[in-house]
Amino acid sequence: MRENLLNVLRFAVLTALFLAVAAFSDWPRYRAAPDGAGYLTLSFSHGADRRAACRTLTPDEIAALPQNMKRKEICPRARPPIAVELDLDGQPLFHAEIPATGIAGDGPSRVFQRFELPAGTYTVSLRLRDRPGEAAFNYEAERQIAIGPAANRVIDFRPEAGGFVFY
Repeated sequence: MRENLLNVLRFAVLTALFLAVAAFSDWPRYRAAPDGAGYLTLSFSHGADRRAACRTLTPDEIAALPQNMKRKEICPRARPPIAVELDLDGQPLFHAEIPATGIAGDGPSRVFQRFELPAGTYTVSLRLRDRPGEAAFNYEAERQIAIGPAANRVIDFRPEAGGFVFY
């Protein structure tokens, strides 16, 4: 009789433990985005154009170089920063000058910005300048996008694809 009581007690304890685990596995509810909101993500890695910072050496400078180091132009190793601007419905949302990465500053500039927005349709304007000393932007794009509830729209940058790519 005592053994039956212990078995019933063990069963009750295990059942209570199982029910507690089951209850907490679904509570509190996790939501990736608040109700009625979605995300717009700007994410890419791009190296600025180093060639724009190169300069041609004079004949005297070339003559002063050792024979094994003679070249016509000198280019710094470091990449210049890139300028990125993102406007949403004509209002500035993100404007930044992103420096190059790496110890010597010769790596790509990396951008990751995530914006929580109410679900809806927006006009997105993007601009990127990757050449130093120029006032104009090298790449521009404008597109109308729809962001649904809990959706994540991503904007990438690929120069070989013509610039900004919308997903």
